[in-house]
Amino acid sequence: MRFVIQEHHARKLHYDLRLEMGGVLKSWAVPKQPSMNPKDKRLAIMVEDHPIEYIDFEGEIPPGHYGAGKVLIWDKGEYELIEGDDPLKELEKGKIVFKLNGKKLKGAFALIKMKGKENHWLLIKKKDEFST
Repeated sequence: MRFVIQEHHARKLHYDLRLEMGGVLKSWAVPKQPSMNPKDKRLAIMVEDHPIEYIDFEGEIPPGHYGAGKVLIWDKGEYELIEGDDPLKELEKGKIVFKLNGKKLKGAFALIKMKGKENHWLLIKKKDEFST
């Protein structure tokens, strides 16, 4: 399965983490750059699904359109689940543990849904040979 992280220069700079699953890109807006340090917990706000074709998108979203601003591919590659065998089921449980094989991000990560917050998750690097 594929993933992409897009650097999105909208009203505020943020990073869009997108994981391919169920025929779409499940997406989270991450206000701070993803980290390879397990001590860094990054807020990840789940947003609407994006079409698979968006995985290669780089360019300018014109003013007046949702998400207006420049979009750059910050990292992309493949991911695999570490826990479970169906990413949609793991998503439903509120915790996805996966391994990224990108150019910048490598190794184990977890997305964990925050209790009491509808779309708020934490993106956390797991301690492994790639962590800093």
